[in-house]
Amino acid sequence: AMIERRSRGQTTFRMVKADILLRITGGEWGPGALLPAEVDLAAAYRCSRTTINRALREVSDLGLLDRRRKSGTRVRLAPVRQARFAIPLVRAEVEASGAVYSYALRSRDMDAAPPDVMDRLELQPGDPVVHLQCLHSADGVPYQFENRWINATALPSVNGQDFRVTGPNEWLVETVPFSDVEISFLACAADPVIADNLGLTPGEPVFCIERTTWWQGAAITHVRLNYRPGHRITTRY
Repeated sequence: AMIERRSRGQTTFRMVKADILLRITGGEWGPGALLPAEVDLAAAYRCSRTTINRALREVSDLGLLDRRRKSGTRVRLAPVRQARFAIPLVRAEVEASGAVYSYALRSRDMDAAPPDVMDRLELQPGDPVVHLQCLHSADGVPYQFENRWINATALPSVNGQDFRVTGPNEWLVETVPFSDVEISFLACAADPVIADNLGLTPGEPVFCIERTTWWQGAAITHVRLNYRPGHRITTRY
């Protein structure tokens, strides 16, 4: 039954979303089914088209709908699943495992970033960038080697931080939000610096995460996180 048949109050987008989900999962709107036009849904649910649009957008974000401007909205034949990754504090990761966390700043400088990092951070030659190398350990055993660049033009307050006590991961989380994130996972061979910090032999495979974060269109930081062999990340969708 439509919401308007069972509700006398104002129809919210959450109510519409729940009803649409019920109709999809209940089989009323099966795979490939074309939903009524937004104007017709708004009339049926007795709400604005804005409310309908938000409800459809959120159901679409769940991977259940395919929305096209000219051909309308259909139930997907195969739902699209999206895995979500948090940006955790490495301290919290280590302590959650029951180990004692420790941190050491290996280097802090204003060296020019390599070309690929300059491209990621949208830097021009001469733009100031803070380069940090840090080691995070669990019970005294190397856990993560952090190789990070911070755009000092987009985040000038970084210039006043020495990061000897608090790592850049924690400082960034407390200092600036992020609006966009891109994450890559890859296997790579440990170079001499990574090998020395993680207690490996140069050339050994390591698990690597590369992550770039933006705030309102400005690239803030790019980081390469290296872990010893055997490190695992698990997510659900």
